Amino acid sequence: MSEPRVRRAEIAIEQTHVDRVYTRLAELRTQAEAMRAKGYELGHGAQREAVFEQASMLFERDMMVYHANQTLQTLDAEYEGLVFGRLDHASDDEPIYVGRLGIRDAEFDNLVTDWRAPAAAAFYQATAEEPMDVVRRRVIRCSGQTVLDVDDDVLMAEAVPENMQVVGEGALMAALGRSRGEKMRDIVATIQREQDEVIRAPWRGVTEITGGPGTGKTAVALHRAAYLLYRHRRQLGGAGVLVVGPSGVFTNYISRVLPAMGETNVELRALGELLDGATGTHQDPARLAAIKGSSRMRKLLARAMRETPPDAQTEMRIVYKGEVLKLDAKELEKVRRKVHSQGGPPNRSRVRAAETLLEALADKADEHAKADGRSSDRAELITELGERIEFHRFLVVWWPILHPAEVLRWLADEKRLAKVGKGLLNREEITLLAGSLADRSNGWSVADIALLDELRVLIGPQPKRRRRAQSIELDAAPIQRGTTGTGPQRPEHYDEYSHIVVDESQDLSPMQWRMVGRRGKYASWTVVGDPVQSSWPDPPEAAQAREQAFGRGTAHRRFTLRTNYRNSAEIFDLAAKVVANQAEADELPKAVRTTGLEPEVRPVDPAAWESSVQAAAKELMGAVEGTVGVICAMDRVPEVERWLSGQADERLKVVGSLDSKGLEYDAVVLVEPAELITESSTGRRVLYVALTRATQQLTVLASDPSWLP
Repeated sequence: MSEPRVRRAEIAIEQTHVDRVYTRLAELRTQAEAMRAKGYELGHGAQREAVFEQASMLFERDMMVYHANQTLQTLDAEYEGLVFGRLDHASDDEPIYVGRLGIRDAEFDNLVTDWRAPAAAAFYQATAEEPMDVVRRRVIRCSGQTVLDVDDDVLMAEAVPENMQVVGEGALMAALGRSRGEKMRDIVATIQREQDEVIRAPWRGVTEITGGPGTGKTAVALHRAAYLLYRHRRQLGGAGVLVVGPSGVFTNYISRVLPAMGETNVELRALGELLDGATGTHQDPARLAAIKGSSRMRKLLARAMRETPPDAQTEMRIVYKGEVLKLDAKELEKVRRKVHSQGGPPNRSRVRAAETLLEALADKADEHAKADGRSSDRAELITELGERIEFHRFLVVWWPILHPAEVLRWLADEKRLAKVGKGLLNREEITLLAGSLADRSNGWSVADIALLDELRVLIGPQPKRRRRAQSIELDAAPIQRGTTGTGPQRPEHYDEYSHIVVDESQDLSPMQWRMVGRRGKYASWTVVGDPVQSSWPDPPEAAQAREQAFGRGTAHRRFTLRTNYRNSAEIFDLAAKVVANQAEADELPKAVRTTGLEPEVRPVDPAAWESSVQAAAKELMGAVEGTVGVICAMDRVPEVERWLSGQADERLKVVGSLDSKGLEYDAVVLVEPAELITESSTGRRVLYVALTRATQQLTVLASDPSWLP
C-alpha cells in the first residue's frame, strides 16, 4: 500500500476513535446541564419549605450548580484538539490515547488519558534509548473534531507487529512552523522530554527554569502549574496559584494557556498590578528604575514613614486650669520618636501616640507646678485633656492615618527626600527621584508599585471603618484582579498563595522581590529566567532579595533548557553575535530550525523613518500569515504607533523593548537598535531580547550602525 493510502487509512482509524470521544463528551455535557437544571429546581423548592430545611436544600443546590458549572467549563475549555496522542505498548494490546482531559465511557473504560496523569508520561519522556515499553508514539493533529494528520515515532523497532502501520515524521517542527496569533498557545501535544522533566518535578520548594530565548520556559512553567493543580489539587487548589509576569502585555498574551488546559482559577498579574488598588502604567527610565528598585529604598521608606506629616502643626498649645501648656516643634518631634521607638506600624499606634503626648503635657504641667512650689495631679490632667475635643483635633492632624500613596508623595519635596535619604542616595539620585514623584501626569510607574507595597506593610492596615478609603487613596482607578476564569475572589492584599510562578525573574528588582515574596509566605515556587536577558543592573543584590523571598532552608532544584524552538537558526545567529561579549557560549541555546531566510538589515536615512517603518511593516504583513511585531525603544512607541495608524490590522502590534519580553511574532520590524542599547543600563542584553522575538522573518531598520557585532 502506498504511503498516502496508508496515511489516509490511519487517519480514518483515529477519526473513528475521536468521533467516539466527542460523542461521549456530548453525553457528559448533557448530564452536567441536567444536574445544573436540577440544582435550580431544588432552589425553587427550598422557598416553599420550612425555614430549618431551606439551608440544607440551598446548600445542596449550590453544590450541584457549582459542580455542574465546573464540569461544563472544563468540557468547553478542552473541546478544541481534545485528543492529540496515542501510545502503543509492547506489553499491552490496548492503546492509550492522550489528551487534554481524562474521559471514560459509560462502562468506565478509558477513552482518553489526561496528559498530566502518570500513564501519559511516556508520551513525553520515552526515547529510543529509554522506550518505556512504547513501541509506537503517535501525534494526532486535529481541527475541532476532525483528524487532519498523524505522525509516528517508532521507539522499539524490534517489537513492531506486522500489522502496525507507521507514517509521517516531524510533528514538532510542523507545530513550530505554524503562524502565531495574538495569544500564546499551549504545547501539550509537543512537550519535549527535557521540558516534561521540569513540568513533573516535585512541587515543594523552588523549581528554577533557566534557558535562552525560545526554549519554551514560559510555556513549561504554565504547564507545570496545570500539572501541579492536577496532581496536588488538595494541597494547592484552595489557597490558589499566582502567576507573575513582567507586563500587562505579557499576561494578556499568556492568558488563554491555562484555561485551554482546564485551569480557570489561576491568578495572572503583571508586576505593575500586584498591589490591590494601584496600577503601574509605565516603565521608568533605566537610571530611575535602578534607584526605585534598590534595596536602599527599604530603609529610606522606613525613615519617611516616621517623619512628621507636612501639614502637621509644629506647636501644641492647650489651656489647663488657666495655664497654657505648650509643646514646641522639638518637643513634639521627641514625642514622635519615642512612639516609633516602641515599634509597631503607625496606623496601629495612634492610641500610644495619644498617651505619649498626654504624658508630655503632664511633664510640662509638672515643670510649671514645681517652679511655683506646688504639686500637680497627673492622672487628673491626663484624663481631662484626653477627653478634650481640641486635643483630638490636634492628634488627628499630628498623627494621621497614613496612606501609602500619601507618604510616597511626601518625597516629591526634595528637602524632605534629602533628609530621609542621607547616606542612602547621592545628590543626583535625590533630584531624579524627587522629580519623578512630583510628576503625577502619567500615574504610577511599575517600579512605584513595589514602593507602595512596602509602605503598605510599614504603615500598617487602616481601621476597618476606613478600609474603603485606602483603596481610593492608593489609586483613583483600582485594578481588576487578573484571574484566568471564574475562580474565588481573594481578600484584599492576599498573601497565602500555595504556589507562585514568576516569569522573566532575571528582571525583578530587590524591592519587587520583596513585594512578590510577601504573597508567597507559604508557597512553593516556579521561577523562570535567563541571566543573559537581564535588564537589572545589579544581579547579586537582586539574588539576595530573591533568596529572602523564598525563605531559609527552602529546597531548590534547577533545570536548564538548551534548545531554541522559536527562532530560525538564521535569526538567532545574528542575536547571538550581538550579545557574544556578554554571555558564555553555554548560556546561549541552540536553534534547531532553519528557514533559509536571513535577517535583513536596512540602512535608514533619519529623515525617512516614517516611510521606512511603514514600508517594512507592509512587506512583512504580506509575507507571513500570523502576527507582525514592530519593536522600538520605549519612548518611541507613541511615535511609531502614529506612523502605523493607517495600517489597521489586528495582526500588527507595536511594542516597546522592555514590554516585548516573553512575546513572539511570526515577523519583526526592529526600529533603530542603537536606541535600545542606550535606553537600558544592560545595553545589548535588551537588544538581544528584541532580536529573538521573531519566528520566521526579521527586518532591522537602522540609521546608526554601532549596534552591529
